[in-house]
Amino acid sequence: MDKKTPVIRDEDVDILLDTKYIKVADLRYAPGKHYYDVSRRSREDLLATKSDGEFRSTLPDAVTCIVIVREKAKSERLLLSYEYRYPLGRFMLSPPAGLIDPEDRGCPDALARCAVREIEEETGLKLKDTDRIFTVNPMVISSPGFSDESNALVCAVADVEDLGCLDQSGAVGGELFDGFLLPDVSQAFSILQLGRDPKGNPYPLQTWAALMYFVSGLWKDPGRQN
Repeated sequence: MDKKTPVIRDEDVDILLDTKYIKVADLRYAPGKHYYDVSRRSREDLLATKSDGEFRSTLPDAVTCIVIVREKAKSERLLLSYEYRYPLGRFMLSPPAGLIDPEDRGCPDALARCAVREIEEETGLKLKDTDRIFTVNPMVISSPGFSDESNALVCAVADVEDLGCLDQSGAVGGELFDGFLLPDVSQAFSILQLGRDPKGNPYPLQTWAALMYFVSGLWKDPGRQN
């Protein structure tokens, strides 16, 4: 039996918690029926109330960066770091990532612009004009049963003289880092098989996506350009 798709309008939304960094919205999808959405977005920008066209064209909240570094005469490596994740209370193996700034949003290259900035801030790596940067996926939803938060997946392939350029002193705000991990394809595959990082800890879904994309070799496709 076909079920009617719920339509959530602006008037069906109540904001239960409204802070600078996070909001909790009550979405009334039918009389007397509610669902709750944790969001970074303003009331006017919640994904639940957008039309199909608006939803498909909206920018994500953040960019996750799949950074592949190539040293001369050495195998390619995936650039990951241990970043402190406050909700988990520990350092987790993570790719570089960051929120899209308001000034990025009016730019046609908003995703690449954000990625370049976050990669430099979190790793010290400055991308060159000769390096490749391209969008793998313009918007993936992190946890649609709990939140409308979303990330773009952007890949950067950088040629470096050596890895001495890597530096985590550019961390801003509450960001905390505890070193890098640069697995080659074989090591990345082992991390995927184990389902845990080399310290024995689970890791975020975005890390899994970065590892999978790296070992797949899809990033080598010369047709993938930003």
